[in-house]
Amino acid sequence: MGYQDLLYEVEESIATITLNRPKVMNALSENLERELHSAFDEADGDRDVRVIILTGEGPAFCAGYDQGPVEGGKKKTDPTGKSIADFIEGWQRNDSQILNKWVHMWKLGKPIIAAVNGWAMGGGFWYQLAADLTIASEKAVFAQPEVRHISNTSYLFTALCGWKAANRWSLTGDHFDAEEAYRIGMVNEVVPHDKLMERSRELASRVALVPEPAVRLNKAIAMQGLQASGVYSSLLLEGAIGAMAHSSHNEFREDLFETQRQEGVRAYLQKRDGPFQPEPMGPRSAEALAARKKN
Repeated sequence: MGYQDLLYEVEESIATITLNRPKVMNALSENLERELHSAFDEADGDRDVRVIILTGEGPAFCAGYDQGPVEGGKKKTDPTGKSIADFIEGWQRNDSQILNKWVHMWKLGKPIIAAVNGWAMGGGFWYQLAADLTIASEKAVFAQPEVRHISNTSYLFTALCGWKAANRWSLTGDHFDAEEAYRIGMVNEVVPHDKLMERSRELASRVALVPEPAVRLNKAIAMQGLQASGVYSSLLLEGAIGAMAHSSHNEFREDLFETQRQEGVRAYLQKRDGPFQPEPMGPRSAEALAARKKN
């Protein structure tokens, strides 16, 4: 099957899916996300494939959902011209679809290893979190910057990493690095950047040594147990609460949308994230910026 926005290759027993929109840091468009889940299904249906590796082309794993304008030059989340009922219904539908995409990953018979090669923001943050295993490059950076414009985190982060650890990053949208991600249990390993794919393939090959029925069974036990423990119900409730958050109107939010309409995405992001600079960790931290000035 041919793909426009991702690369798909199978070598030995490993399918590697590479998000391939590097000019926009592999931001998730509707087409890319549709192709991604088609590629998951292709790999799952291929008897020769035992493990799936998900990574990104260029300096980013995935920068989140595409913030570019849609028809009429309006941001997808812009409530202007919509009734409150229509806007809330749209967000409930959107959040339900996102949850269904995670469930789709969890129901695959083959494990997914996220090889995080760089920026993992917003939707990219969630995809690596929903993967069965995550290996991060030392250059990886994680964040949920969307909370800064009245958006919501996910209980999945809390369930997998703990209440206090998740709150530290969910209440600010701050960037954190690969070592912090490892400390809070969000990633399995941190490796040198140039060893990321090699190590991901090594781990995939070890999983492939285990008989296929055992891998499928044990993945199902882990995923079904996670859902039965109440995580799935919490995520359903999260969708309703998130829809209310997204439908909030205030001067700051409306000013952000107006900035994007008049000046573009870069100005919109600067207005949203500027007050938070420098970040506590990563390439936009005070230490990193100071080192860059010296050089």
